[in-house]
Amino acid sequence: MNRICHIEIDERGLARPTPEIEQERRVAIFDLLEENSFALPVREGREVPSGPYRLGLAIREGRLVFDIGSEAGEKVGEFHLSLGPFRQVVKDYFQICESYFEAVKRLPPSQIEAIDMARRGIHNEGARVLQERLEGKAEVDTDTARRLFTLICVLHWG
Repeated sequence: MNRICHIEIDERGLARPTPEIEQERRVAIFDLLEENSFALPVREGREVPSGPYRLGLAIREGRLVFDIGSEAGEKVGEFHLSLGPFRQVVKDYFQICESYFEAVKRLPPSQIEAIDMARRGIHNEGARVLQERLEGKAEVDTDTARRLFTLICVLHWG
């Protein structure tokens, strides 16, 4: 029951994504809902409502907001993360994604594979940063962190 059952991205104020970015978002949400691990730790001795959870992601006042609700829609919690630790890795990720999208159109598979390996490495770094930032707030496995990082990148796009 420690999982996300619904994801909503607050698109207010976001620029319209490119078709490639929109596809990345759809795939990340689909994969995340298919399989994820998301748990809220006990804090200050308070009991934590069990999942599954509804997750809202937004950027408000320059901060990444995780709005967490129960499956029935009752508010369970909310926490805000500074975007500063994500800025460089998101920038690097977008740059390598642009290279990858261009490579797919014109380069041989061996060169595409090399760019994709670099892209995965940066994606893993973003997931690691997210797991560090979530420490004490939410527990996620690596695959869940990777997919959430993709959604954070979509939010940064705006």
